[in-house]
Amino acid sequence: MDMEYRYLGRSGLKVSALSFGSWVTFGDQMNVEAAEACMTAAYDAGVNFFDNAEVYAQGESERIMGEVLRRTGWRREDLVLSTKIFWGGQGPNDRGLSRKHIFEGTEAALERLGTDYVDLVFCHRPDLHTPIDETVWAMHHLIQQGLALYWGTSEWSAAQIRQAYDFARREHLIPPTMEQPEYNMFHRDRVEMEYAKLYEEIGLGTTIWSPLASGVLTGKYNQGTPDGSRFSLPNYQWLRPRLDSPEGQARLAKVGELMPIAEELECSMAQLALAWCLSNDDVSTVITGATSVEQVTENMKALDVAAKLTPELLERIEGILANRPQPGLDWREN
Repeated sequence: MDMEYRYLGRSGLKVSALSFGSWVTFGDQMNVEAAEACMTAAYDAGVNFFDNAEVYAQGESERIMGEVLRRTGWRREDLVLSTKIFWGGQGPNDRGLSRKHIFEGTEAALERLGTDYVDLVFCHRPDLHTPIDETVWAMHHLIQQGLALYWGTSEWSAAQIRQAYDFARREHLIPPTMEQPEYNMFHRDRVEMEYAKLYEEIGLGTTIWSPLASGVLTGKYNQGTPDGSRFSLPNYQWLRPRLDSPEGQARLAKVGELMPIAEELECSMAQLALAWCLSNDDVSTVITGATSVEQVTENMKALDVAAKLTPELLERIEGILANRPQPGLDWREN
């Protein structure tokens, strides 16, 4: 199936429904040559959106991606590149969303990526110590200076996004237009419930991360922890509770129940999980990751699987997951 392109929310920007991100892999698991092979496989499959962040491998991820872009010579106009700003180092002003760090962090990211601008710049987390109006003004100035074309947030609450949006509109500034939340079969409430009004009211687009729940939804952890997986990396031990806790074990059991559906569709568990994310119309793009060309190729086939997800199959999946977000209690009816 050919790549599908979706508008990023209400903007006029189109992004590939499946995109490619460098979290965990670039710098931690992959060198430039491996990264180039995977990015090329994604690009050849129609991927135009490549996601990064200043904190990934302490900047090495952006340097690797920048080197790949230099080697390939792809037309800049054919690419949608992003970075995320929040954790830039250990200095007192190297973290957060102050005007100072937003400018200095973005300029440093552009230098590492080897590009004059990024298409998307995200506020990687909310900053409880910086007024939202300072952050909104700084992001507006980034765009006015041509260092970025659009800006958004990552893991902000709906209330925080709305506050930033309303302030920008009131002051005639450029508002946030996209959010990058975690979203997968096990992590649903924010995308499906909390942000529901924002899709229609402000045209929010979403670039979702961790569609495979850090690999849990691939099924590979149902037989233990494979060597070289992110759960075995020293810098990612904070993920271990997702496997070892009672909740983690319950999730693995549900993965086991989902596998027969994947077998019926003649696809992998990972492809089914990606296809499930693609079936949500409020998802602009699903950020995938990979450590091999074979993984990239397999991930791209999720588009074919998504076309097979009938309402009946989606309901069977819901029956297994049993976690569909529910609206709050209507006290007038009780």
